[in-house]
Amino acid sequence: MSHFAKVENGVVTQVIVIEQDVLNLGHWGDPALWVQTSYNTSGGQHPEGRPMHKNYAGIGYTWDGTGFAPPQPYPSWTKNSSTYLWEAPTPMPVVEGKMFKWDEPTTSWVEVVTPTV
Repeated sequence: MSHFAKVENGVVTQVIVIEQDVLNLGHWGDPALWVQTSYNTSGGQHPEGRPMHKNYAGIGYTWDGTGFAPPQPYPSWTKNSSTYLWEAPTPMPVVEGKMFKWDEPTTSWVEVVTPTV
C-alpha cells in the first residue's frame, strides 16, 4: 500500500493509505489532487536512499510541486531549500544535561529550567 496526500490550493488536507490503481478510480475525488508521500522520507533523506518529495506529508503541510514542508513554527524561522524543514536563525545549543526551547520575542534559545522539589 502507498500513502497519498490530497493537496488543495497548495495545502495538504488529507493523507490516506491506498493503492494507485484504486485511487485512480476517482472515488476519492480527482486523482490529480493526490500526491504520493513516503513515511520513510524526512528532510530529503530515506534510509534506503529513495527520498520522496522531501518529507512525509501531514495535514497542514504545504506542497509546491517539488516537496512537502511542515507549517512554519515561528515567523523568524526560514525553510531550508534542500530539506524543506524549518530552521531557527541560530542553531540550538548543545549542552549536556540541559534542554532549550525557542523564544520568538527574543529570537533566541532559552534554557528550560525544571523546578526542583
